[in-house]
Amino acid sequence: MTVPEPDTDHGTSRVSRRRLGVALLVLAALVAVAVGTGAFLGRDRNTPDIDGLRTWRLEPSHVTGPVDHAQSPAVGGPHAPQWLNCGVYGAPVPEENAVHSLEHGAVWVTYRPGLASADVSRLVAGLPDTFVIVSPYPGLRAPVVVSAWGAQVALRGVDDERLGEFVRFYRRGVTTLEPGGPCHGGTGAPGRE
Repeated sequence: MTVPEPDTDHGTSRVSRRRLGVALLVLAALVAVAVGTGAFLGRDRNTPDIDGLRTWRLEPSHVTGPVDHAQSPAVGGPHAPQWLNCGVYGAPVPEENAVHSLEHGAVWVTYRPGLASADVSRLVAGLPDTFVIVSPYPGLRAPVVVSAWGAQVALRGVDDERLGEFVRFYRRGVTTLEPGGPCHGGTGAPGRE
């Protein structure tokens, strides 16, 4: 009489399927981690997630005389050799000097001329005391526009929450080309005129 051989395929295939299932779960976990890490590492850390943010890559150079910038207000590129003193101005400021201050890490908050004095006061009250320039800017496309070197957001008004986000990220932030550059001792006399 012949004794049938044990069915080892059934036992082996169950173990093999279990091992395959575990291997697939481990592989899926590794893929998820790799994709998540890749998405995190691939994200440009120099660009925050602010609605309406526009960015440019601009090369600095010192020039004398006026510059026809592609952005309005300007966010970088050729600029005056002397920076603008940071502070609050009651009249438009020389754009070429303001751009130099952006190179030092300042944020330039511009508003439409004729903005109510109370709104200007609220705008200024919500800003840091240093490395910020506030000035009217003729022909502005939005009530308030905030700019840093290579970055800009058009805001709905003085209470737009994106202003604070922008200032926290860009003021003396990652796009500062001359860290440690001053925001005083330059040209201009801040103060309402």
